Amino acid sequence: MPRAIWKGAITFGLVYVPVELFPATQSEGTGFNLLDRRTLDPVGYQQINKRTGKPIKRSDIVRGYEYEKGAYVVISDEEIKAASPESTQTVELLAFVDAPQVSFLYLDTPYWLAPDKRAGKTYALLRDALAASGKIGIASVVLHSRQHLAALVAAGPALALQTLRWSTEVREFDASQRLPRNAKAAGVSTHELQMASKLIDDMSTDWDPETYRDTYRDAIMGLAQRKAREGKAHELTHVEAPAPERRGAEIVDLSELLKRSLGKRKAADESAPREKRAPKRGKRAA
Repeated sequence: MPRAIWKGAITFGLVYVPVELFPATQSEGTGFNLLDRRTLDPVGYQQINKRTGKPIKRSDIVRGYEYEKGAYVVISDEEIKAASPESTQTVELLAFVDAPQVSFLYLDTPYWLAPDKRAGKTYALLRDALAASGKIGIASVVLHSRQHLAALVAAGPALALQTLRWSTEVREFDASQRLPRNAKAAGVSTHELQMASKLIDDMSTDWDPETYRDTYRDAIMGLAQRKAREGKAHELTHVEAPAPERRGAEIVDLSELLKRSLGKRKAADESAPREKRAPKRGKRAA
């Protein structure tokens, strides 16, 4: 478990649950570094004074709020906490809602909440009551000097805090793009709709995140390891990338596309080993 990044409490009516906040995700990108191609020395980033163009030390950097164009008020972390001490130390539950009512468009960053040594009983009470209700808590919390809307969720044995975007941060979809009113209005036949529904049903399974891999990262890591193994770690190899496959350009019949998709799916299922076939909904993944 990484180090706690925040300590405070969940406030639930008159109930007070001391907790610690931990990151619930980690980045697994390809991790490229910038290098000087002449010497392969790492190229770093500098903090630059935008007016003078000169680098400055991190210790000389302070936080400033621009109250009008070009005019700033300097504010310390301690002043921020003192200005609203309660809001910076609590996850304040505001309401409870049915989970499906919160669109995935509002989901931002997940965190784990762990109880401190004093809070085992109240933590368990809130977690189990929340799980039994089938609802999530809508809360307010200040993290990294910014107030967030958040969802408190019972996640197995733990409580998770999922920061949410504010309503002003979720853009309305521009209806002027003239979306089809429905499938029928777009010229889709009943038979085509039935085939599309059949394809969705055939591809439906239980959610198992371990089934999916970052194949792009795997390919880059494999390339890096192979070049190192072949003694070509410092060589820039110029190769002609294969042209992307053009799919569907020769097929204008939607029914034909759906038939091919269903046939391809059926053939893949029949050729796959029994234990590796995608489970249907309601069946447990092997």
